[in-house]
Amino acid sequence: MEPIKQAEGIFYMEKDGRRVAEITYVPAGDKTINANHTYVANELRGGGVAEQLLDALADYAREENLKIIPSCSYVVAKFSRGGKYDDVNALAK
Repeated sequence: MEPIKQAEGIFYMEKDGRRVAEITYVPAGDKTINANHTYVANELRGGGVAEQLLDALADYAREENLKIIPSCSYVVAKFSRGGKYDDVNALAK
């Protein structure tokens, strides 16, 4: 598996030239982005790939001083547990 790559609005992983996992985001206002989609190929599910992508997105948000609105069901679930994403969660109190 290749390392995580970043392009405008997406962090993704490729394997043998094929995209096998991604997390996408869109601007959502002042200093806010919306994490709106996560995909992991069946053969990689359960291996922590989605969390690696979310970690990359969270690190990006921290570097850019952004907050993340979770609208993708995976991100909503991870953010609802609290913990390591609280500082970038736009909905955290």
